Amino acid sequence: MRPHLGTLPSASLDSGTVAGLAGSVPGLIGDLRSDHAGETGAVAIYLGILAVSRDPQIRHFAREHLATAREHLARLGQLLPVNQRSILLPLWRVAGWLTGSVPALFGPCTVYATIDPVATFVDHHYEDQIRKLPADGSGGALRALLMACQADEAHHRGEARAADVALKRKLTQAWQRLVGTGSALAVAGARRV
Repeated sequence: MRPHLGTLPSASLDSGTVAGLAGSVPGLIGDLRSDHAGETGAVAIYLGILAVSRDPQIRHFAREHLATAREHLARLGQLLPVNQRSILLPLWRVAGWLTGSVPALFGPCTVYATIDPVATFVDHHYEDQIRKLPADGSGGALRALLMACQADEAHHRGEARAADVALKRKLTQAWQRLVGTGSALAVAGARRV
């Protein structure tokens, strides 16, 4: 069974906790800034899908994943004061909305083929951060939060893969490479700005 954010204590993690950990975990603020920006983009992806798609199965998929992304965003938002968040959040919202709405124009296979590389990238992104954190204390609490977010992303990827039988087409693979590269560039930018 995958960990769920609802089972994790929220009060023990806040911006003060993160500030205390930042000195001993290199790049922590940048990592969390990129996580917050990424979840901002994820919310926008699912809103973009919902704005365009009329397919009941895709809409159900997007609503469920939107709820998860909003939960992640809320939890990560508790960890960073506003002045430490990415100043590019408006850009991440627009990019996310386009990343959701454009594929939705082309139907379910394209939506699933978009979510797969995004969730795969985020899964690996969280894994890199989890490895830096200690297993106990406030670092352990943050680690548990990121592991729960990571488990959700792996679940999203699994759902997208299970629903899409056409992931191996060349055009789809090119799209997935583009989405994966865009995700990597967005994280690099969000870590710094």
